[in-house]
Amino acid sequence: MKPFLILEREDAILTVRMDSPETRNALSDPSQMQEFVDLCANVRTDRSIKVVVLTGNGPAFCAGGNVKDMRERGGIFAGSPYEVRESYRNGIQRIPLCLYDLDVPVIAAMNGPAIGAGLDLACMCDVRIAADTAKFAESFVKLGIVPGDGGAWLLPRIVGMPRASLMALTGDTIDAQTALAWGLVTEVVPAAELETAALGIARRMAANPAHGLRLTKRLLREGQHMRLDSLLEMSAAYQALAHHTEDHMEAVAAFVEKREPKFTGR
Repeated sequence: MKPFLILEREDAILTVRMDSPETRNALSDPSQMQEFVDLCANVRTDRSIKVVVLTGNGPAFCAGGNVKDMRERGGIFAGSPYEVRESYRNGIQRIPLCLYDLDVPVIAAMNGPAIGAGLDLACMCDVRIAADTAKFAESFVKLGIVPGDGGAWLLPRIVGMPRASLMALTGDTIDAQTALAWGLVTEVVPAAELETAALGIARRMAANPAHGLRLTKRLLREGQHMRLDSLLEMSAAYQALAHHTEDHMEAVAAFVEKREPKFTGR
């Protein structure tokens, strides 16, 4: 079986492509879930990676769960209710736990439709940029099921509860311009320019010190469920660590000397 994820490296930027265009990059096979888990484990330990760009090959970003597998009770949909529950817990639910929790910034470059679990996958990323041909739907309810991979937690934090409720309870599809107006994506570009735009954002992030990127993302994540006083305590601790990195001193020196910094990751 060929890999679902294709990895491409440009300096400190890792581009990850979902590569099953014949299924519109649908997510149903346990091996796909394991590839995401393994990817996150490798990125977490590889300090030379500063930014990840996630996109899809073919006409879609990700079509969500494979409806044919649902009909045939295959993949993660096979077995008794207990077995299906365990398949979700030990399968697709591992993706939000590892991807959302990743310290490295992740940019979703949505080249086409992001539907159901595909939309939720994009919501696990930090920044979402869309081709003008992309479409989005939290469409589980149309199949008589619920968001099983964290969408009910992720989507309201991005577009707000009223719009998340509208999307989840109607299952309706929205276009790229609506997604931009709702804050679901930060930018809409012509499809031919998507990767250039996404890599441009990634390069601007990767130009910063690695420690600062990882610590800042962690603060942003923790801040979504911490009290202010607790976050301030964490911020003070992280700031103390950051002040004692070589890259911080290099950044200060380069600013004072009016030159480009040369970061080493230390």
